[in-house]
Amino acid sequence: MQDSIVLATGLGVNGLGPKFLQQTTEKVKVIQDHMRATRSRQKSYANKRRRPLVFGVGDHVFLRVTPTTGIRRALKSRKLTPRFIGPYQITRRIGPVAFEIALPPHLANLHNVFYVSQLRKYVADPTHVLEQDDVQVREDLTVGVGLVRIMGSQVKQLRGKEIQTVKAL
Repeated sequence: MQDSIVLATGLGVNGLGPKFLQQTTEKVKVIQDHMRATRSRQKSYANKRRRPLVFGVGDHVFLRVTPTTGIRRALKSRKLTPRFIGPYQITRRIGPVAFEIALPPHLANLHNVFYVSQLRKYVADPTHVLEQDDVQVREDLTVGVGLVRIMGSQVKQLRGKEIQTVKAL
């Protein structure tokens, strides 16, 4: 008699019936739909900020200094080191997202092929070129300095000290 009551209510031997399984599969489908919608929304947000990076052979690029590229180990890293170094010239394109770069001799211990996300385009600007001063170095390795004029002086009072500062030209 008990077996007929259990089967009439739709519960199986373990307390699970076809109605419970149907509800569970419907809930799983709803959860999957929500996850798909969330993933699509997050992808659209990410793609709004993403821009295609296109470099050609002969272009100049900056190289990102990160631990993953190994450059931070090659350079003496400090807190205030630049995040990008360069510019360096692209010598050839390896694939759709990999480029070979002409590195200077002090970075010869690095592999010269980099992923596109490690590069930033360099836009040539004539103000980036620094002019060198003609400095005359003597045989005893000293440099002749022109006249120096003191523009002003000031004494700063600290807790127990007086510090004199001089503004020179």
